[in-house]
Amino acid sequence: MSSVKSTRTVNVGICGLGTVASGTVNILKRNKSLIDARSGCNVSIVQIGARRDNPKVDTSGYAVTRDIFEVANNPAVDVLVELIGGTTVAKDLVLTAIANGKHIVTANKALIAHHGDEIFAAAKAKGVTVAFEAAVAGGIPIIKSIREGLAANSIEWLAGIINGTTNFILTEMRDKGRTFEDVLKEAQELGYAEADPTFDVEGIDAAHKLVILASLAFGIPLDVKKVFTEGITKISTEDVNYAEELGYRIKHLGIARRSAGGIELHVNPTLIPEKRLIANVDGVMNAVLVKGDAVGPTLYYGAGAGAEPTGSSVVGDIVDVARTLLADPAHRVPYLGFQDEFVTEQQHLSMDDIETAYYLRMSAQDKPGVLSKVATILSDSGISIEAMIQKEAKEGESTVPLILLTNRVQEKKMIAAISKIESLDSISAPVIRIRVESLK
Repeated sequence: MSSVKSTRTVNVGICGLGTVASGTVNILKRNKSLIDARSGCNVSIVQIGARRDNPKVDTSGYAVTRDIFEVANNPAVDVLVELIGGTTVAKDLVLTAIANGKHIVTANKALIAHHGDEIFAAAKAKGVTVAFEAAVAGGIPIIKSIREGLAANSIEWLAGIINGTTNFILTEMRDKGRTFEDVLKEAQELGYAEADPTFDVEGIDAAHKLVILASLAFGIPLDVKKVFTEGITKISTEDVNYAEELGYRIKHLGIARRSAGGIELHVNPTLIPEKRLIANVDGVMNAVLVKGDAVGPTLYYGAGAGAEPTGSSVVGDIVDVARTLLADPAHRVPYLGFQDEFVTEQQHLSMDDIETAYYLRMSAQDKPGVLSKVATILSDSGISIEAMIQKEAKEGESTVPLILLTNRVQEKKMIAAISKIESLDSISAPVIRIRVESLK
């Protein structure tokens, strides 16, 4: 494709030169003619700010500085691409660039989750754009899909596999019978998990992404403190196998749902029926299932991380910004899909009040009457048993695993019932509890 002849030039400054930045630079170089044709502009990198070089990208043709704030203060830069990560320096960098009248593209989910409202307000005051497609689910255009493609819909709920590390671990545990600790070590060796994997395996990364998706879906302010977060560190191979036996798979989901009582936001291990498409998203792949009142359930699947998948979203945002440079700021697509006056606080449900079905696994004495006592406690609590697995005792052992699936019930009622079950002499505490979602 021949290069676009345009009198408009959009100068891009990139801060950071890690994995995503390397993919971004390489895509901008390789697909320049295509990008110019789609944006109607001459899109050019004029400066890169990075503390060190990256052997995966050739920067010899660009002006490179070790001071990222030099990029934010460079009058030649129209669009600053923030790819340094973190929330402290990144926030200062972005606000400095906005104060200088620069548009922002970022892949930083933590920055948007914690400081998005402040950044958006500053951008609005200066009449510039903040684009953040790459902040959630890597190369999947989920933000544009919710904000623009599903604009006609009242979003009822969404559920996402939005962290590739935890999905890889759970997939390996299921397919190969491996332990959490064993797979985590491999994930670190492969570069899927950091040396300190807490952000991934405890669900913090997914919580950042979920709060962004929920704000887009429901028109609520960004507030990561409203998200209940539970990781996968307590999931055992036993539970993965029993879930399979019951026709379910365990996935680490971020769930946002609007109900009559308010909005629920939680990240946690979840049993979902194996026939659901999202249950078959394996390895490091991501997927987000969104249900709108008009369109019904829609599934978005793809690579949730990586240099070029995430770089694809970054460059897509650069193209979007370039297209709108001549548009009146009031006519641009709102950051969260709602005009500012309609982004309002709404009632949030506590986890105690959220209703879901449950998988319970307990170690029971191998003698008559134990199941009857457990069933009575559940029945008295208004909880029905939907399915059950009771294994034979192994030779020389006096206890057997008892696995139950229940109907939907408020979490506080389930917690109270479990407390009573654990008090039985015939049950060895603790009772393992995992939430179950049908996602339909």
